[in-house]
Amino acid sequence: MIKISIMIVDDHNLLREAFGHLLSLQDNFEVIAVTGDGENVIKLAQEKRPDILFLDINMAPLTGFDIIKLLRKNSPLTKVIALSVHSQPTYVKKMFRLGAKGYLTKNSTAAEMIEAIKQVNAGNIFICNEVKNILSEQIFSGEEDRIDINLLSERELQIIGHLKDGQSSKQIAGELNISSKTVEVHRHHILKKLKLKNTVSVISYLNSFAFDF
Repeated sequence: MIKISIMIVDDHNLLREAFGHLLSLQDNFEVIAVTGDGENVIKLAQEKRPDILFLDINMAPLTGFDIIKLLRKNSPLTKVIALSVHSQPTYVKKMFRLGAKGYLTKNSTAAEMIEAIKQVNAGNIFICNEVKNILSEQIFSGEEDRIDINLLSERELQIIGHLKDGQSSKQIAGELNISSKTVEVHRHHILKKLKLKNTVSVISYLNSFAFDF
């Protein structure tokens, strides 16, 4: 029987050990690497080539967002399941946009963790029940219709990143090698897509969810 190879990346020793022990009890799983060193993840993933990589978002100095970008380039066949204390859809959507195939919170059950591995390894997407419930509530309350960061283009996301740093349209134009007028057009589109009145509202929204660019 070919086992599903798994790598666990979490900077909490107790959680790493607990996850590793839990998964090693499954006959069809094999935990081949465990680390809490975010800067060593890429090298280890390249050496071990795991089928599944559990990735804690709240790592330091490299965050899970930073690590998954590097993984997509250096170990593209490894499927990432994000693991986080955060259940806000903003985090979930960003991880999936960056290439994650599954998302669990640290309130997820052992059964969900095992099912996530099976589903993601089979080529499916997996979202834990906690996040599914939040997404459902947003849809029924109409909140999902008000703001969706995924409506923005890559260029618009770049511009928001510069706006968060306090840069003017002129400075952003210089950084991105485009005209100030083009930057202003993008800013207008950002406000329209997010249904917000001004740049301050955009930054406030992003900061409230700790959205990282």
